[in-house]
Amino acid sequence: MKSLLKTCLAATASLLVLTTPSATANDAAPAGPEKWDPNYEPPRMPDGTPSFDGVWSKASLTVLERTPQFDELVISPAAAQAIESGRAQAMEAANRPSDPDAGAPPAGSNPGGYNSFWTDPGTSIGVVNGEYRSSWIVDPADGKIPYSEAGRKEAMDARTEMRENFSNPEVRSAGERCTVGFGSTGAPPMLNVLYNNHVQFFQAPEVVSILVEMNHNARMVRMNADYREGENYQWLGDSIGRWEGDTLVVTTTNVHPQNSVRSAIRHYVYLQPDSVVEERFTRVADDTMLYEFTVTDPDLFTQPWKGEMPLWKTDEQIYEYACHEGNHALPGILAGARRKEAIAAEEAANASAGSR
Repeated sequence: MKSLLKTCLAATASLLVLTTPSATANDAAPAGPEKWDPNYEPPRMPDGTPSFDGVWSKASLTVLERTPQFDELVISPAAAQAIESGRAQAMEAANRPSDPDAGAPPAGSNPGGYNSFWTDPGTSIGVVNGEYRSSWIVDPADGKIPYSEAGRKEAMDARTEMRENFSNPEVRSAGERCTVGFGSTGAPPMLNVLYNNHVQFFQAPEVVSILVEMNHNARMVRMNADYREGENYQWLGDSIGRWEGDTLVVTTTNVHPQNSVRSAIRHYVYLQPDSVVEERFTRVADDTMLYEFTVTDPDLFTQPWKGEMPLWKTDEQIYEYACHEGNHALPGILAGARRKEAIAAEEAANASAGSR
Protein backbone atom coordinates (compact mmCIF):
# COMPACT_ATOMS: atom_id res chain seq x y z
CA MET A 1 0.00 0.00 0.00
CA LYS A 2 1.40 3.36 -0.96
CA SER A 3 1.55 5.76 1.93
CA LEU A 4 -0.41 8.95 2.19
CA LEU A 5 2.93 10.69 2.68
CA LYS A 6 4.11 9.46 -0.71
CA THR A 7 0.90 10.72 -2.29
CA CYS A 8 1.45 14.15 -0.75
CA LEU A 9 5.06 14.22 -1.89
CA ALA A 10 3.98 13.31 -5.39
CA ALA A 11 1.57 16.22 -5.43
CA THR A 12 4.31 18.53 -4.17
CA ALA A 13 6.71 17.26 -6.79
CA SER A 14 4.26 18.23 -9.51
CA LEU A 15 4.42 21.82 -8.27
CA LEU A 16 8.20 21.88 -8.25
CA VAL A 17 8.23 21.21 -12.00
CA LEU A 18 7.95 25.00 -12.22
CA THR A 19 11.68 25.26 -11.54
CA THR A 20 12.51 23.83 -14.95
CA PRO A 21 13.27 26.34 -17.76
CA SER A 22 10.56 24.93 -20.02
CA ALA A 23 7.94 25.66 -17.39
CA THR A 24 8.77 29.37 -17.28
CA ALA A 25 9.65 30.15 -20.87
CA ASN A 26 7.22 32.89 -21.92
CA ASP A 27 7.87 32.46 -25.63
CA ALA A 28 6.69 28.84 -25.45
CA ALA A 29 3.62 29.54 -23.34
CA PRO A 30 0.38 28.00 -24.63
CA ALA A 31 -2.77 30.06 -24.88
CA GLY A 32 -4.72 30.44 -21.66
CA PRO A 33 -8.40 29.67 -21.10
CA GLU A 34 -11.08 32.05 -22.31
CA LYS A 35 -12.66 34.64 -20.06
CA TRP A 36 -16.25 34.21 -18.98
CA ASP A 37 -19.00 35.77 -21.06
CA PRO A 38 -20.23 38.85 -19.11
CA ASN A 39 -23.61 38.52 -20.86
CA TYR A 40 -24.14 34.89 -19.84
CA GLU A 41 -27.77 34.13 -18.98
CA PRO A 42 -28.16 31.31 -16.42
CA PRO A 43 -31.03 28.81 -16.41
CA ARG A 44 -33.69 29.85 -13.92
CA MET A 45 -35.96 28.43 -11.27
CA PRO A 46 -39.76 28.94 -11.45
CA ASP A 47 -39.41 32.01 -9.20
CA GLY A 48 -36.91 33.59 -11.61
CA THR A 49 -33.76 33.09 -9.54
CA PRO A 50 -30.72 31.38 -11.14
CA SER A 51 -30.73 27.59 -11.01
CA PHE A 52 -27.74 25.89 -9.38
CA ASP A 53 -29.18 22.46 -10.15
CA GLY A 54 -26.81 19.53 -10.31
CA VAL A 55 -23.55 18.39 -8.75
CA TRP A 56 -20.56 20.72 -8.62
CA SER A 57 -16.92 19.94 -7.85
CA LYS A 58 -14.27 21.88 -5.92
CA ALA A 59 -11.42 19.55 -6.95
CA SER A 60 -8.35 21.50 -8.05
CA LEU A 61 -4.56 21.59 -7.74
CA THR A 62 -4.82 25.20 -6.57
CA VAL A 63 -4.86 25.56 -2.78
CA LEU A 64 -6.03 28.20 -0.31
CA GLU A 65 -2.73 29.93 0.53
CA ARG A 66 -0.01 30.78 -1.95
CA THR A 67 2.95 28.43 -1.91
CA PRO A 68 6.57 29.74 -1.82
CA GLN A 69 7.39 29.23 -5.50
CA PHE A 70 4.78 31.81 -6.57
CA ASP A 71 5.08 35.57 -6.15
CA GLU A 72 1.86 36.55 -7.89
CA LEU A 73 -1.79 35.52 -7.85
CA VAL A 74 -1.95 34.81 -11.60
CA ILE A 75 0.42 32.28 -13.15
CA SER A 76 1.22 31.67 -16.79
CA PRO A 77 -0.43 28.98 -18.92
CA ALA A 78 2.99 27.33 -19.28
CA ALA A 79 3.42 27.16 -15.52
CA ALA A 80 -0.08 25.74 -15.07
CA GLN A 81 0.57 23.16 -17.79
CA ALA A 82 3.84 22.13 -16.11
CA ILE A 83 2.09 21.60 -12.77
CA GLU A 84 -0.71 19.59 -14.34
CA SER A 85 1.73 17.47 -16.34
CA GLY A 86 3.87 16.86 -13.28
CA ARG A 87 0.83 15.85 -11.26
CA ALA A 88 -0.27 13.41 -13.97
CA GLN A 89 3.18 11.81 -14.08
CA ALA A 90 3.29 11.52 -10.28
CA MET A 91 -0.11 9.84 -10.18
CA GLU A 92 0.87 7.45 -12.97
CA ALA A 93 3.91 6.43 -10.95
CA ALA A 94 1.87 6.09 -7.75
CA ASN A 95 -0.65 3.87 -9.48
CA ARG A 96 1.90 1.29 -10.62
CA PRO A 97 1.42 -2.15 -9.04
CA SER A 98 3.09 -2.65 -5.68
CA ASP A 99 5.92 -5.14 -5.39
CA PRO A 100 4.31 -8.32 -3.95
CA ASP A 101 7.71 -9.43 -2.66
CA ALA A 102 8.50 -6.19 -0.81
CA GLY A 103 7.49 -7.61 2.56
CA ALA A 104 6.23 -5.74 5.58
CA PRO A 105 7.65 -2.31 6.50
CA PRO A 106 10.19 -2.20 9.35
CA ALA A 107 8.73 -2.27 12.85
CA GLY A 108 7.89 1.20 14.08
CA SER A 109 7.88 2.78 10.64
CA ASN A 110 4.93 4.31 8.80
CA PRO A 111 2.89 1.37 7.42
CA GLY A 112 1.18 3.62 4.88
CA GLY A 113 -2.21 5.22 4.55
CA TYR A 114 -4.44 5.64 1.53
CA ASN A 115 -3.59 4.20 -1.86
CA SER A 116 -3.60 6.94 -4.49
CA PHE A 117 -6.73 5.20 -5.83
CA TRP A 118 -8.70 6.75 -2.96
CA THR A 119 -7.53 10.31 -3.51
CA ASP A 120 -9.11 12.79 -5.90
CA PRO A 121 -7.54 16.21 -5.33
CA GLY A 122 -8.07 17.30 -8.93
CA THR A 123 -6.01 17.31 -12.10
CA SER A 124 -5.89 20.98 -13.10
CA ILE A 125 -5.03 24.44 -11.79
CA GLY A 126 -8.03 26.60 -10.87
CA VAL A 127 -9.17 29.11 -13.49
CA VAL A 128 -10.98 32.33 -12.59
CA ASN A 129 -12.21 34.38 -15.56
CA GLY A 130 -9.45 33.22 -17.89
CA GLU A 131 -6.65 33.39 -15.31
CA TYR A 132 -4.75 30.48 -13.78
CA ARG A 133 -4.58 31.10 -10.04
CA SER A 134 -1.74 30.24 -7.66
CA SER A 135 -4.01 30.52 -4.60
CA TRP A 136 -7.67 31.03 -3.78
CA ILE A 137 -6.86 33.96 -1.50
CA VAL A 138 -6.90 37.21 -3.48
CA ASP A 139 -6.69 39.64 -0.57
CA PRO A 140 -4.21 40.17 1.10
CA ALA A 141 -2.01 40.40 -1.95
CA ASP A 142 0.51 37.88 -0.60
CA GLY A 143 -2.13 35.13 -0.69
CA LYS A 144 -1.77 34.31 3.03
CA ILE A 145 -4.29 34.23 5.88
CA PRO A 146 -3.55 37.48 7.78
CA TYR A 147 -3.47 36.21 11.35
CA SER A 148 -2.61 38.77 14.00
CA GLU A 149 0.16 37.77 16.40
CA ALA A 150 -2.43 36.87 19.06
CA GLY A 151 -4.65 35.16 16.49
CA ARG A 152 -1.82 33.00 15.16
CA LYS A 153 -0.89 31.92 18.68
CA GLU A 154 -4.51 31.02 19.44
CA ALA A 155 -4.73 29.05 16.20
CA MET A 156 -1.48 27.17 16.82
CA ASP A 157 -2.40 26.43 20.44
CA ALA A 158 -5.76 25.02 19.32
CA ARG A 159 -4.08 22.90 16.65
CA THR A 160 -1.56 21.55 19.16
CA GLU A 161 -4.33 20.73 21.62
CA MET A 162 -6.24 18.86 18.92
CA ARG A 163 -3.21 16.81 17.91
CA GLU A 164 -1.73 16.07 21.32
CA ASN A 165 -4.75 15.64 23.60
CA PHE A 166 -5.65 11.96 23.85
CA SER A 167 -7.98 12.20 26.84
CA ASN A 168 -10.97 14.19 25.60
CA PRO A 169 -12.57 12.89 22.39
CA GLU A 170 -14.34 16.21 21.85
CA VAL A 171 -10.98 17.93 21.40
CA ARG A 172 -10.00 15.62 18.56
CA SER A 173 -10.55 16.65 14.94
CA ALA A 174 -14.18 16.85 13.87
CA GLY A 175 -13.22 14.99 10.69
CA GLU A 176 -11.55 12.27 12.75
CA ARG A 177 -14.79 11.95 14.74
CA CYS A 178 -16.93 11.76 11.57
CA THR A 179 -19.05 14.76 12.51
CA VAL A 180 -17.96 16.91 9.54
CA GLY A 181 -15.43 16.50 6.76
CA PHE A 182 -11.70 17.05 7.15
CA GLY A 183 -10.52 20.63 6.73
CA SER A 184 -12.89 23.41 5.78
CA THR A 185 -14.80 21.38 3.24
CA GLY A 186 -18.36 21.95 4.50
CA ALA A 187 -18.50 24.94 6.82
CA PRO A 188 -17.66 28.18 5.03
CA PRO A 189 -15.37 28.93 3.44
CA MET A 190 -15.91 25.65 1.55
CA LEU A 191 -12.47 24.55 0.33
CA ASN A 192 -11.07 21.72 -1.77
CA VAL A 193 -9.55 18.75 0.04
CA LEU A 194 -7.84 15.47 -0.82
CA TYR A 195 -11.04 13.69 -1.92
CA ASN A 196 -14.86 13.91 -1.89
CA ASN A 197 -15.00 17.44 -3.30
CA HIS A 198 -18.58 17.41 -4.59
CA VAL A 199 -21.44 19.66 -3.47
CA GLN A 200 -25.07 19.72 -4.55
CA PHE A 201 -27.64 22.51 -4.29
CA PHE A 202 -31.34 22.10 -3.58
CA GLN A 203 -33.32 25.31 -4.02
CA ALA A 204 -36.65 26.63 -2.80
CA PRO A 205 -37.76 30.25 -2.29
CA GLU A 206 -37.47 29.95 1.51
CA VAL A 207 -34.33 27.81 1.79
CA VAL A 208 -31.30 26.71 -0.21
CA SER A 209 -29.68 23.47 0.96
CA ILE A 210 -26.00 22.85 0.20
CA LEU A 211 -25.18 19.15 0.49
CA VAL A 212 -21.46 18.49 1.00
CA GLU A 213 -20.15 15.08 -0.03
CA MET A 214 -17.82 14.87 2.97
CA ASN A 215 -19.39 14.09 5.47
CA HIS A 216 -22.93 14.20 4.06
CA ASN A 217 -23.46 17.50 5.84
CA ALA A 218 -26.36 19.61 4.57
CA ARG A 219 -26.16 23.33 5.29
CA MET A 220 -29.59 24.92 5.31
CA VAL A 221 -29.41 28.53 4.08
CA ARG A 222 -32.50 30.34 5.35
CA MET A 223 -33.45 33.02 2.85
CA ASN A 224 -34.21 36.57 4.05
CA ALA A 225 -34.36 35.40 7.66
CA ASP A 226 -32.88 36.53 10.99
CA TYR A 227 -30.16 34.81 12.98
CA ARG A 228 -31.33 32.56 15.76
CA GLU A 229 -31.15 34.02 19.25
CA GLY A 230 -28.20 33.21 21.53
CA GLU A 231 -25.33 30.80 21.04
CA ASN A 232 -27.22 28.43 18.78
CA TYR A 233 -24.20 26.61 17.40
CA GLN A 234 -24.42 24.31 14.39
CA TRP A 235 -21.66 22.22 12.84
CA LEU A 236 -21.71 24.27 9.63
CA GLY A 237 -22.96 27.49 11.20
CA ASP A 238 -26.16 29.53 11.00
CA SER A 239 -26.47 30.69 7.38
CA ILE A 240 -28.73 33.51 6.14
CA GLY A 241 -29.16 34.07 2.40
CA ARG A 242 -30.39 36.73 0.03
CA TRP A 243 -30.27 37.40 -3.70
CA GLU A 244 -28.33 40.34 -5.12
CA GLY A 245 -29.33 40.20 -8.77
CA ASP A 246 -28.19 36.77 -9.99
CA THR A 247 -25.77 36.26 -7.08
CA LEU A 248 -26.71 34.21 -4.01
CA VAL A 249 -25.16 35.95 -0.98
CA VAL A 250 -24.85 33.86 2.20
CA THR A 251 -23.64 35.18 5.57
CA THR A 252 -22.71 32.62 8.21
CA THR A 253 -21.71 32.74 11.88
CA ASN A 254 -22.23 30.60 15.03
CA VAL A 255 -20.21 27.63 13.74
CA HIS A 256 -19.89 24.94 16.40
CA PRO A 257 -16.82 25.51 18.66
CA GLN A 258 -15.66 21.94 17.96
CA ASN A 259 -15.40 22.87 14.28
CA SER A 260 -13.06 25.82 14.86
CA VAL A 261 -9.92 23.85 14.03
CA ARG A 262 -10.13 22.80 10.36
CA SER A 263 -7.04 20.86 9.55
CA ALA A 264 -6.41 19.13 6.23
CA ILE A 265 -3.42 18.15 4.14
CA ARG A 266 -4.05 21.03 1.75
CA HIS A 267 -4.93 23.84 4.18
CA TYR A 268 -5.27 24.82 7.83
CA VAL A 269 -7.97 27.29 8.90
CA TYR A 270 -8.88 28.38 12.42
CA LEU A 271 -12.06 30.37 13.10
CA GLN A 272 -13.96 31.29 16.24
CA PRO A 273 -17.69 30.53 16.63
CA ASP A 274 -18.52 34.21 16.12
CA SER A 275 -16.29 34.64 13.05
CA VAL A 276 -18.34 35.82 10.06
CA VAL A 277 -18.03 34.42 6.54
CA GLU A 278 -19.82 35.99 3.58
CA GLU A 279 -20.11 33.80 0.48
CA ARG A 280 -21.21 34.79 -3.01
CA PHE A 281 -22.34 32.18 -5.56
CA THR A 282 -22.68 33.34 -9.18
CA ARG A 283 -23.26 31.04 -12.13
CA VAL A 284 -21.00 32.38 -14.90
CA ALA A 285 -21.36 29.58 -17.48
CA ASP A 286 -23.31 26.39 -18.01
CA ASP A 287 -20.45 24.43 -16.44
CA THR A 288 -18.94 26.98 -14.03
CA MET A 289 -19.93 28.81 -10.86
CA LEU A 290 -17.83 31.55 -9.27
CA TYR A 291 -17.53 31.08 -5.51
CA GLU A 292 -16.29 34.11 -3.56
CA PHE A 293 -15.83 34.40 0.19
CA THR A 294 -14.82 37.01 2.75
CA VAL A 295 -13.77 36.02 6.29
CA THR A 296 -14.00 38.63 9.07
CA ASP A 297 -12.83 38.34 12.68
CA PRO A 298 -10.87 41.24 14.22
CA ASP A 299 -9.89 39.00 17.16
CA LEU A 300 -7.95 36.68 14.84
CA PHE A 301 -7.01 38.61 11.71
CA THR A 302 -5.42 41.97 10.92
CA GLN A 303 -7.97 42.47 8.12
CA PRO A 304 -10.84 40.64 6.42
CA TRP A 305 -9.47 38.15 3.91
CA LYS A 306 -11.02 37.21 0.61
CA GLY A 307 -10.92 34.32 -1.81
CA GLU A 308 -12.23 33.32 -5.23
CA MET A 309 -12.53 29.83 -6.66
CA PRO A 310 -14.51 28.08 -9.40
CA LEU A 311 -17.00 25.28 -8.88
CA TRP A 312 -17.32 23.21 -12.01
CA LYS A 313 -20.29 21.14 -13.12
CA THR A 314 -19.80 17.39 -13.11
CA ASP A 315 -21.85 14.44 -14.32
CA GLU A 316 -20.60 12.37 -11.40
CA GLN A 317 -22.85 11.47 -8.50
CA ILE A 318 -22.49 11.98 -4.78
CA TYR A 319 -22.05 8.54 -3.24
CA GLU A 320 -22.16 7.44 0.37
CA TYR A 321 -19.26 8.73 2.40
CA ALA A 322 -18.61 5.87 4.83
CA CYS A 323 -16.52 7.49 7.56
CA HIS A 324 -14.79 4.84 9.65
CA GLU A 325 -12.30 7.05 11.49
CA GLY A 326 -14.74 7.66 14.34
CA ASN A 327 -15.72 3.98 14.41
CA HIS A 328 -12.23 2.52 14.57
CA ALA A 329 -9.40 5.03 14.77
CA LEU A 330 -10.69 7.19 17.60
CA PRO A 331 -11.20 4.35 20.12
CA GLY A 332 -7.77 3.06 19.15
CA ILE A 333 -6.18 6.46 19.75
CA LEU A 334 -7.81 6.86 23.16
CA ALA A 335 -7.17 3.24 24.23
CA GLY A 336 -3.54 3.48 23.11
CA ALA A 337 -3.05 6.59 25.22
CA ARG A 338 -4.56 4.88 28.27
CA ARG A 339 -2.27 1.88 27.74
CA LYS A 340 0.75 4.15 27.48
CA GLU A 341 -0.26 5.86 30.73
CA ALA A 342 -0.72 2.50 32.48
CA ILE A 343 2.75 1.34 31.38
CA ALA A 344 4.30 4.59 32.60
CA ALA A 345 2.52 4.28 35.95
CA GLU A 346 3.68 0.67 36.33
CA GLU A 347 7.26 1.60 35.51
CA ALA A 348 7.14 4.47 38.01
CA ALA A 349 5.78 2.17 40.70
CA ASN A 350 8.48 -0.43 40.04
CA ALA A 351 11.19 2.22 40.12
CA SER A 352 9.85 3.55 43.43
CA ALA A 353 9.73 0.05 44.93
CA GLY A 354 13.26 -0.70 43.77
CA SER A 355 14.68 2.43 45.38
CA ARG A 356 13.44 1.46 48.86
